[in-house]
Amino acid sequence: MKDSRTHFSRRSFCTIASGAVVSFALSPACRRRSWSNLPNDGRLTARPHYTGKSSVSGQVKLGLESKRDAILQAPRSETQSTFPLLVLLHGAGQSAEDMFWYLGSAPEEAGVAVLAPNSRGQTWDALIDGFGADVEFLNRALERVFETVPVDATRIAVGGFSDGATYAISLGLINGDLFNHVVGFSPGFVVNGTPQGKPRFFISHGTRDHILPIDGCGRGIATDLKARGYEVTFREFNGDHEIPADVAREGLRWLATNAAV
Repeated sequence: MKDSRTHFSRRSFCTIASGAVVSFALSPACRRRSWSNLPNDGRLTARPHYTGKSSVSGQVKLGLESKRDAILQAPRSETQSTFPLLVLLHGAGQSAEDMFWYLGSAPEEAGVAVLAPNSRGQTWDALIDGFGADVEFLNRALERVFETVPVDATRIAVGGFSDGATYAISLGLINGDLFNHVVGFSPGFVVNGTPQGKPRFFISHGTRDHILPIDGCGRGIATDLKARGYEVTFREFNGDHEIPADVAREGLRWLATNAAV
């Protein structure tokens, strides 16, 4: 299974040479394109509206693309009227299928629906050249989910691992009026954008992470978010660049039990 090693040299310049991750704005050495020239601003327009019974039970592909599709997994429970939703983004070189391997049975145990889209390229657009096709595809995937699954609007999260966590935190800040929760497993930095709303954050990071060192990445991001007035649950674990099973369960329980205020 691939990870984010291909992006380590670019990130190490930002996080190690500078001594801290740069939140809400990349350093000049890392910024590929100014905010005003981006294809779009990272905003999503899809909103939950379906109030009927879920038409999905278990795992299905959405059928939006023939190759790089999105996968939806809905709990099999017949007792819940609405479900928390986690949009989960993979790391560089990974796929949507990999994210379900990380999570195992945690979504079913927590009663959380999971949408895992594939990036259009090897990693997410804004980490290379600005928000664009990935935002558009994610919006299409969310529209499909919101047409078929009754989603609890107070418990919608965007999350991810590694590059996916970087992208999730960035999108979560820009779309805090949709995503009231953000889950970042081993993030690297935050892409510049205009924040909306006041989402809550769950961030985890391994103390022995050799890809994205915890001091310049996870700890730096958590500290910066707290300084900006965001509620942050920060979970350190004795491990490398990974999502341990207990951390995955903790993140999903955090989403399932915390409704937005």
